[in-house]
Amino acid sequence: MPKVTIHNLEVRFQVDGDDGAVFTRLFNKHIQAWSRLYEQECARARHTEAERRFGDGEGQP
Repeated sequence: MPKVTIHNLEVRFQVDGDDGAVFTRLFNKHIQAWSRLYEQECARARHTEAERRFGDGEGQP
C-alpha cells in the first residue's frame, strides 16, 4: 500500500460542547478503523508474498 502524506488538513464542524473533545473522539475512531484496514492489507500482502516464495527453497540443503 502506498504511503500517503497529508500536507494540509482542514476540518470544520459545529457541535454542542467541547469542539476539541468531539474532534479527538471522531478522529481516533476513524484513524483506528483506517489502521485496522491498513494492517489487514499489509498482512494479506505478506501472506501473498510468502505463498509466492513457498517453493523457492525446496531441494536446497
